[in-house]
Amino acid sequence: MSGSIALLVVSPRVPAGLMTRDAWRRLESADAVLGRAGDEPLVEVARDEGFDVEIHDEPPAATAHALVAAGVTGRHVVWLGSADADPGLTDALAGELTRLDDPPPVEVVVGSWDAPGSRLLDAVAVMDTLRSPGGCPWDAQQTHASLAPYLVEEAFEVTEAIAEASGEHLREELGDVLLQVLFHARVAAEREEDGFDVDDVAATLVEKLVRRHPHVFADGAASNPEEVEAEWARIKAAEKPERDANDPLAGIPAGLPPLERAVKVVGRLTKAGQAERVEALAAEDSIGAALLDLVVQARGLGVDPSVALSATLSRLHAAPLGDHLGGIDHAEHAEPHPAPPDADLPRGGG
Repeated sequence: MSGSIALLVVSPRVPAGLMTRDAWRRLESADAVLGRAGDEPLVEVARDEGFDVEIHDEPPAATAHALVAAGVTGRHVVWLGSADADPGLTDALAGELTRLDDPPPVEVVVGSWDAPGSRLLDAVAVMDTLRSPGGCPWDAQQTHASLAPYLVEEAFEVTEAIAEASGEHLREELGDVLLQVLFHARVAAEREEDGFDVDDVAATLVEKLVRRHPHVFADGAASNPEEVEAEWARIKAAEKPERDANDPLAGIPAGLPPLERAVKVVGRLTKAGQAERVEALAAEDSIGAALLDLVVQARGLGVDPSVALSATLSRLHAAPLGDHLGGIDHAEHAEPHPAPPDADLPRGGG
């Protein structure tokens, strides 16, 4: 009677012992359990549970031959997959099996899968390696201050990818922003005072999201976007009592690019019923006042001036040298770029 070969594989991002019941049954019913090294996580777990594991620390061809030899003699053998996925083993197995008239069946048994977000652990590990002794000398010398320009640059590249409506480009640029978050967290972990790491960053974010979404995680009553925004603003004001509640401009970062800052200021003052402050300033005779007036006009049209200007500049870049691009941007007027919110929305942090 023919035996069988089961290749037991698990996610390297999940503790080796957290396996499916089917995986444990395969081990329990196996005539032989093989592994590559005694310090492999799966081998250690199996031995801790009382299984006798034969070690085959040899080239893939020799391992494949041992597995097939066990299978053809009627034994049910389980191979405990290694952390590096045993490079070359499946090819060697295929070579052994194709030479047989009646080869034993081979099955891959998945003992565990990556949980959503598991690859973030890989990103954290890579960042740690780059920053640690023996890693990258450039990464090792960076500080929060030296990295700050890159974070701003990457954020703008994300907005560019969004405007292009390219999923591939957006995925790449979001990864670059994530790198900056991981980088800053890794730098902060080395601080002697008020240091923190990436887990602290994630914990703070989770706490904030849960706290500011009582309609989801508690007994809040907000049921539409407007009520959610109002509740978010109320909770945020309670969290930051040092800000002047009567000042609609409190909390707007002074470091925002001027156009984005102007959009925020106009939106906040208009929503607070103080539009006359903007109108008075926009009526002055200066270039700055004229630009502010354009922001006011864009708001009235429901257009994000920053995105609109970027779209126009993109047309200039895309046009062959010497082409005339006068006249109205008909595409822009046909489909206005949505204006940003008046206040910090629930996704706006702060």
